[in-house]
Amino acid sequence: PSSSYLEFAAITPYKSSLFQERVGLISHWFDLWTDKQRKQFLHTILLKCSKSQLRFTQGWLAERIPASAVDFSTVLPRFISLFIFSFLNPKDLCAAAQVNWHWKFLTEQDGLWRPKCQHYIACVATLDWLSPREASAIFGTGTGWKAQQEEGEERQREKFLRKMIWKRMVQQRRELFRIRPPWVSGTCCHGRLKSRVHPRLSQAMEESMELSSALEKRLVLESVEALPKRKNVAGSHSYPRSTYEHQRVVYQDHDTFSCPAQPFLVLISSRVPAFEMVVDSVKAGVVPLLYEHTGMTLESLFFLIEKALDGQKAQSIGIFCDGDSREINLLQGRRAIKLVEFWRKLGNCVVTPEEGGHVDLFMPLAASEVGMELLSQLAQLTGASFRTPAGIATGSYQLFSDWLGQKPGQDPSATYFSEVKLHTWNGLAELVEETLQLVRKQLRPHFKELQKNLSGRIIGQFLFDSLSVARVKTLRETAGILVDGLVELSKEKSVITVQLPTCLLTCQLFLSVVMLNWKERKLQEDAVEKRTKVVGELLKSERTYVQVLEIVRDVYVAPLKAAVASNRAILNAANIHIIFSDILGILELNSHFLDELTGRLQEWGPAQCVGEIFTKFGSQLHTYTSFLNNYSVILKSIDKCRERIPLFRAFLKRHDQTIATKMMSLQELLLYPTKRFEEYINLLYALRLHTPSEHADREDLTTAIEQIRKYRGFIDQLKQNVNKKDQMLKTQRIISGCPTLTEDNRYLIRVQDVAQLRYCDEDIIFSLRLYEHIHDLSLFLFNDALVVSSRGISHSPFERASKTTYRFLASVALPRLFVEDIPDSQYVKNAFILQAPTRQWICSTEVEDDKFTWLSVLQRAIKSAIEK
Repeated sequence: PSSSYLEFAAITPYKSSLFQERVGLISHWFDLWTDKQRKQFLHTILLKCSKSQLRFTQGWLAERIPASAVDFSTVLPRFISLFIFSFLNPKDLCAAAQVNWHWKFLTEQDGLWRPKCQHYIACVATLDWLSPREASAIFGTGTGWKAQQEEGEERQREKFLRKMIWKRMVQQRRELFRIRPPWVSGTCCHGRLKSRVHPRLSQAMEESMELSSALEKRLVLESVEALPKRKNVAGSHSYPRSTYEHQRVVYQDHDTFSCPAQPFLVLISSRVPAFEMVVDSVKAGVVPLLYEHTGMTLESLFFLIEKALDGQKAQSIGIFCDGDSREINLLQGRRAIKLVEFWRKLGNCVVTPEEGGHVDLFMPLAASEVGMELLSQLAQLTGASFRTPAGIATGSYQLFSDWLGQKPGQDPSATYFSEVKLHTWNGLAELVEETLQLVRKQLRPHFKELQKNLSGRIIGQFLFDSLSVARVKTLRETAGILVDGLVELSKEKSVITVQLPTCLLTCQLFLSVVMLNWKERKLQEDAVEKRTKVVGELLKSERTYVQVLEIVRDVYVAPLKAAVASNRAILNAANIHIIFSDILGILELNSHFLDELTGRLQEWGPAQCVGEIFTKFGSQLHTYTSFLNNYSVILKSIDKCRERIPLFRAFLKRHDQTIATKMMSLQELLLYPTKRFEEYINLLYALRLHTPSEHADREDLTTAIEQIRKYRGFIDQLKQNVNKKDQMLKTQRIISGCPTLTEDNRYLIRVQDVAQLRYCDEDIIFSLRLYEHIHDLSLFLFNDALVVSSRGISHSPFERASKTTYRFLASVALPRLFVEDIPDSQYVKNAFILQAPTRQWICSTEVEDDKFTWLSVLQRAIKSAIEK
């Protein structure tokens, strides 16, 4: 017995240590698993536990996550929750609405606010003023006892006073109702209506609300002063003048306050990404005008501008819309230089340049020759002074660079916007634009169909409500007469000549020469300073870019290689070479390029050149070519290693989106080389703009621009190839039963939805044949084949959107496809025949334009396929 006890005592610590080691091993595995794997593990363990073990787990979970700590509004019925909230006053209700979204929904119900609003309206409908005796009786204050006769006189006086106040208040309310905006439901549309419908209504309403109490007290004061003053027993006035005199001074200050004679106006296009943030960053005192980029006409836009200015001239007008260094995208499909009448009217809305008036364009037009020419034409057309960013900065809109026409110590963007909020928007603009592009791509088919249906309904309803059958016949006859008259007028040739007096032409020529000389002299004076700023920005951005590449080397490559050298490899050497070899080559190339730029700027002068450095850099871009060709392979390798190697997944989790990586992941860091060439193009354009034509650097800069532009075209072509490949894979996934479509040099050209027809009798001639609709087809046109699929539409319960499914029918090589047009008749419209070696399809489109476009694209694709 003693020996057995000793053996048990010796074995027990060994088992305990072995148990602890296994627990530690399982914990290590648990840390490396994904969330899905951890849930599967917990599910398996809990299924093997006994009831006592499950009770222990239940008690432990109840201590850590108490089940009683729940929101009462999510447990109780809604009417009980609303009854509880009804005891809160309006201020507490507004505070409760900020707790969470569910409380916000409950506290904004009409049933809670209706009685409170009715009570408020009932209180403000009449104006009650307490006499000193009433105030003394209610609040326990006053001057003492008064005789019965004095009390009667005071009541009569107060009655007369109230009657006078009531008449003046009614008159004042009528004046306020003229500028009062209509009530709107909800809170989402208020900010949009304030800027779109009537930008000055909100300002007038705020002023009227601020001065309402002041006006009431002024009316009381004037009425009191109009009555004879009566002294009380103590010899003092019943209404102390000191308080009213103080109030009178204050309210006179309110009355004398007025807005500046020339307001500041900023136009903000809805095309700008995250335009809500731009509107929110507008300073107080600046009138924001948000307008629609699509569907807005020039006349309606200028009407909104006139309404916002309210007959005044603006001190300055800012235009914040989409554009680049060569064009202003003010409205959809309208070039800026062709909007002659609009710019002339806009120039008349600004005070003269001598008075400090100007128009600020938030596009870097001063960064290119085309933009400078556009600014010159606008200045000559309107006679106004234009300011725009000079493009000496990197970023989407380049708002925080130097501005053309900027005075020392002035920041034009700070005139309209809060600098902190605008910086925040500028950081998110590029990300938002990429997101919007994806959303537009996904929603474009749905919105196209919706637009077609709405247009048809609106036009049909309008014709039905406005025109009768007799009216339509009358208009048809009138239209025929007008057509005949226009044909006769077109046969006559008339020439209208306009001659200007010689003196006017001479004056115009003289002014043009003076303006040209002034412009050339001004450009020569600023050339040296501008070139220095552009090269400084180039060096600064290049240093930032190299620092980003060094993050990849120091944070990711160095630890992975050190782990391989210490025989504790996180990732093997082959994968490290595939992922990081090209980016390290780019780092070496750009580090040498940065050293050359730094050395050149240390000895910078007016005669120094940087074009040769860029031409040398442009001849060494094979490293970038290798990286871009392997870019998709690099990203797939990272994803594959993260899925299959737990150590690498934990390594990325520790280093991605940290301070050392500037809150970016490895994939985001690898995206920088693909975007750097766009910044090179913008900076080189700005540098060449401020380089005189006789400068020695001019020719090298032109050569460098051509090199970088060609390479940017190469990058764009790679992006298109990747998009085409993804589009092929997507097409193959959505077509059920489709054979393999991914082949070399194959890409999707167009998808056309058609209706498949069948004629009832073949013996009838084409012009008299009757057709019936039997199927819906979708034609997928590739550069070498045509895929025909049937299209089905299904709707899900409780959802408005429909789901479209495709089923493969046939595939025809383009050289073996024959297309035949079917003339329009009273029985068929927009029809054509697709003839294959073994079968044919009679198809028709809904719109004539779709048929014309589809047949032209199809014929061109067939011709190209036959030539190849």
